[in-house]
Amino acid sequence: MNLKKIIQNNQLEPYFVKGSFGIEKEGLRTDESGHLAQTDHPAGFGSRNHHPYVQTDFSEAQLELVTPALDTLKQQYQWLKALHDVVNRTIDEDEFVWPFSMANILPEEEDIPLIKVDDYREIRYREKLAEKYGRKKQMISGVHYNFSFTPEFLEKINSHVQSEENVDEWCNDLYLKMSRNYLRYQWVLTYLFGASPTSHPSLLDSETIGPVRSLRNSQYGYHNTFSDNVSYESIENYIRDIEELVQNNTLYEEREYYGSSRLRGAGKNVCQLVNNGTRYVEFRSFDLNPLDPLGFSYEQSLFVHVFLLTMVWMDEDNTDEDIKVGIAKNAATALEHPFEPSQYKEEGLALLKRMKETSLELDLSDDYTAVIDKAIHLFHHPKETLSARIVEEQKDRGSFIEYGIALGKSYKQLSLEKPFLLNGFETLEMSTQLLLFDALQLGVKTTVLDEQDQFLAFNHKGDKEYVRNGNMTSRDTYISHWIMANKTVTKKLLKDNDFAVPEGEEFSSLEEAKDYYPIARDKAIVIKPKSTNYGIGITIFKQRPERADYEEALNFAFTEDDSILIEEYIEGTEYRFFVLNGKVEAVLLREPANVTGDGEHTVRELIEMKNTHPYRGENHRAPLAKIKMGEIEALMLKEQGYTFDSVIAKKEKVYLRENSNISTGGDSIDVTDDMHESYKRIAEEIASALDVKVTGLDLIVPDIKVPSTEENKGYTVIEANFNPAMNMHAYVQKGKGRRLSRKVLDMLYPNIELS
Repeated sequence: MNLKKIIQNNQLEPYFVKGSFGIEKEGLRTDESGHLAQTDHPAGFGSRNHHPYVQTDFSEAQLELVTPALDTLKQQYQWLKALHDVVNRTIDEDEFVWPFSMANILPEEEDIPLIKVDDYREIRYREKLAEKYGRKKQMISGVHYNFSFTPEFLEKINSHVQSEENVDEWCNDLYLKMSRNYLRYQWVLTYLFGASPTSHPSLLDSETIGPVRSLRNSQYGYHNTFSDNVSYESIENYIRDIEELVQNNTLYEEREYYGSSRLRGAGKNVCQLVNNGTRYVEFRSFDLNPLDPLGFSYEQSLFVHVFLLTMVWMDEDNTDEDIKVGIAKNAATALEHPFEPSQYKEEGLALLKRMKETSLELDLSDDYTAVIDKAIHLFHHPKETLSARIVEEQKDRGSFIEYGIALGKSYKQLSLEKPFLLNGFETLEMSTQLLLFDALQLGVKTTVLDEQDQFLAFNHKGDKEYVRNGNMTSRDTYISHWIMANKTVTKKLLKDNDFAVPEGEEFSSLEEAKDYYPIARDKAIVIKPKSTNYGIGITIFKQRPERADYEEALNFAFTEDDSILIEEYIEGTEYRFFVLNGKVEAVLLREPANVTGDGEHTVRELIEMKNTHPYRGENHRAPLAKIKMGEIEALMLKEQGYTFDSVIAKKEKVYLRENSNISTGGDSIDVTDDMHESYKRIAEEIASALDVKVTGLDLIVPDIKVPSTEENKGYTVIEANFNPAMNMHAYVQKGKGRRLSRKVLDMLYPNIELS
């Protein structure tokens, strides 16, 4: 089959360049002094029996991060960033992930801990590997780059194939050609991305060897010495050779075959490739890139992608004998001095020229052209390759171990700087980010269905759940959300159930609301849209309002809804009760947006200074919202006799909002343990009356220490909120943070930790 001709004749290039991408990345947990961690795999990751994203490889200290198969490289890196955040925030505080392929400071062979899992077969397999290769060599880590063409592309090609072969047969042939050419030219990747020039003596005394381009890819790395005995000329040969290696006890199991290109099918047994076809190919020859926080850069993935496309697009098709040449060249390249030109420079440049031609013929983006041009530059300037840069920087750091410690700790710190954000998914609103983090940490299989709409799909052992905006789940009914969204309906239902609610009137006409002023002016009032969330459109008058201010507040509320409420203002402190699955899980005191004077700065300057706090952000993507300087804030200042340009006396607190929503710049103080139990019971009863599993209830409670009774209820219900924010409970300004997103997962999957 002439694949290239079929693609060109049928304009299938856009389908050919798409793919499914995944990365598996190993890394050693390391203590602060650079030694291999002797601690168990962190329990925070949940059970390894089902975890799809964070596993252990040979050793208990050898983490393996696995992204799912993703449609684009950008998605691949979203997930890789997120998984690094999950790992860095879950491992022990005094541990980090070693950034090099060559190991950290290793103990004696017998003191390197094997994995601790329930399945004895997994332990026995590693014991056999230890007997054959030694435990220390197992500590050499790397990156596996997984790739497949899309089903859509394969279907389109199949419709044009003029052959007696079925789709699985020619699909196997396609991936075999890719593998043959990859193995022939993988030395180019080792030249460009080799990143293990030195080693610590506890693994390998590299002083007499190097520095080199890649110890991991050299004879000193962890390989099968018989890799070139496996034929890639047909799927039958490939299967036969691997099975024979197992039968004659050269391999303990089929998965012990460590060829740089490994065909993967629907099942574990290689024989299934015949009937089910190759599903993807695992390319295993990559060192960890210690100069990238993720261990493998986005630019590297771009280059590998166009490299793989070229391996199929090119007319050349190598044989098993050519593969042996490629393996020899790769081994030789691995041991070259990093500062010296490649001994195969001309062949490398010729291949890069071919890659550039492929890129142009396939109309790939400029990003691909840029990485190819950079590779051409590196063939002319070897001192700028990864391995050479590492050698130079290591000199400045003092030693291999000191360099690794500095890099590893700095990369961990990147994940800790803003623990409320999940790198890669920063555009999601905060509650969804927290929930996604918890799902990845626990090992709940997750799909981001729609980033813009905050829609996640979960699947744990076949049990599927869908969550929107962090806590909108199937446990709540559709009507319950509409009940809570409508303040009038909520108040009527609560009043009918004998809960204390404020008195008030509803208006759907601006003129009727204006005519209500003679009644409203005689008392403290709250004006708010009938259907709102996040405190939007609300104005509070603790004093009798002037008509102009009253009408301005009406206009503001009517911009948010076509109906508004004018209610009595209830004196006291407002608290947010977060009720989940019938229980109050958190209570928050939200102090309205405010600044404290220093006698020198204006209100405007004080707001700007307070907004620089790392917890403050915008669009619900930080635990605290930045204080705004709009009409509402100006009106609030006016009531206190100030403007934004006023200088406030030292220690005097000035409020910018009456409502205490975090989303309008308020401060957060956790009072869950201080709140009297009677009010928690009332909140739980309110949630039951509204028939909701997740709600944020706003109650005015004058004194949280005085219990509520039938005679003196001691509270007033202000609002019931669907989809209440969880981030403000997780990262509070004062008190104990409450991880409510984890409670949402517990509600959906109550036995997940036991599975």
